Amino acid sequence: MTAVAVNTYTHSVTYVADNILKSFKDIIKFVGLDPAKLVQDWDTTMRALTGWLEGQYLTMVVLEIFNPKTNELITRWDMDIVYGWTGDGGFWTDTEQLRYNIRKAGLAPTEATYRLILRVNPGAPDVSGWGDATLRSTAGMVRQSLGSTVEHGGLGANAAYWRKA
Repeated sequence: MTAVAVNTYTHSVTYVADNILKSFKDIIKFVGLDPAKLVQDWDTTMRALTGWLEGQYLTMVVLEIFNPKTNELITRWDMDIVYGWTGDGGFWTDTEQLRYNIRKAGLAPTEATYRLILRVNPGAPDVSGWGDATLRSTAGMVRQSLGSTVEHGGLGANAAYWRKA
């Protein structure tokens, strides 16, 4: 019985991590940016996501879209991690919800770039290729919560994005 639970949780971790990255890839593409940097770092990012999800250290995955000349945040997309979801135990990713809200948020300026930040609880083990990062200011912005976006067997992610107030 324990082996089944471990395999199920491991499968949930893999499913949620993969779909968080796929969701961010879609966001990057649909706002008009090139996802090549995300794709190039896919394996390193998956290693960090799965490791920190497995140990329940990961709290949030953030995609910052910003102006590289001014360092000013243009928009931000968050995936808040939810452990112990009490839903039906199903698995799904709400890509239509994301696409609708990406269209609402609009295209990024051509000079924009992005970075992915993984927020973890204190005591999280180090993962090669990842370190501390400070989020850009969201002053003058409003957070739009989209609710549950990715879910699998007790593990999920709630999406939100930041827009100018």
